[in-house]
Amino acid sequence: MKQKIATKKEAWLHAVRLRTLPLALASIFAGSFLAAWMGEFRWEILLLASLTTIFLQILSNLSNDYGDTVHGADSAERQGPVRAVQSGLISLKEMKNGMYLFGALSLVSGLLLLFVAVQDWVLFGVFLALGLAAIWASISYTSGKNPYGYAGLGDISVFIFFGLLGVLGTYFLHTLSFEPLALGIAVALGLFSAAVLNINNIRDIESDVKAGKRSIPVRIGRTKAVRYNWFLILGGNAILLGFAIFTGAYFSLLALIPGILMIKVGKGVQDAKSSQETDPFLKKMAMSTLLWVILFGVGLLL
Repeated sequence: MKQKIATKKEAWLHAVRLRTLPLALASIFAGSFLAAWMGEFRWEILLLASLTTIFLQILSNLSNDYGDTVHGADSAERQGPVRAVQSGLISLKEMKNGMYLFGALSLVSGLLLLFVAVQDWVLFGVFLALGLAAIWASISYTSGKNPYGYAGLGDISVFIFFGLLGVLGTYFLHTLSFEPLALGIAVALGLFSAAVLNINNIRDIESDVKAGKRSIPVRIGRTKAVRYNWFLILGGNAILLGFAIFTGAYFSLLALIPGILMIKVGKGVQDAKSSQETDPFLKKMAMSTLLWVILFGVGLLL
């Protein structure tokens, strides 16, 4: 059963969705571990990049709450956690004001990050454009007239922002250089992040169909979505094996320990008979991804 929300404070905490923040930080940590491996780690970059990412993730969560309510995905029939606007304790106007607040905070934090990291105005402009694109992506996933999440483009967006840009961008801000070896880890994180979204969308297939949300599981059906989920999980861990063999950083294979947990998640999603049974694996996949990054980084530094 869904947890009931009794107060406005609880409603805002549900809207912020704290359980999504570890996954958002995973790519920042991965890029920072890779920079430390290369001997070019900067604490101020890690802290400001993490802060900016947290603000962007909260902005995305508030926007999803707002957009899914407007477009009808957050109906009474939805099986996931109850949303804040759906509960009636937060109005659409209040939620939109929250979006403005965290949009502004992410912009300010991102600008401070760039001032600290780069002194070249061309690079500053490039990363500012990427930051503005991240803000747009956070807002437009389910909000606006043509939300791209409703067209089934959420997976590619998550792959890009939580994987490629998150890892490679963080690494570059630490080192002001590009490392091809970092690309493999960026792809792996992108696959794991897409798996988290895919599990979410598998859980919500029935309500998304009624709301006209054409996520990948809605488009291809649950059976193929489960196979796709296996590809994302196994693909990311296969990349880790390739990375360890190519670099000789065999201690990085410590990350295969949470990789085993991911396989259990994949099996659990495959065997789940209902949305309620699927829901717990969403959090487990997100936490396994963060643990994967931490053990990868520890092993890398060893």
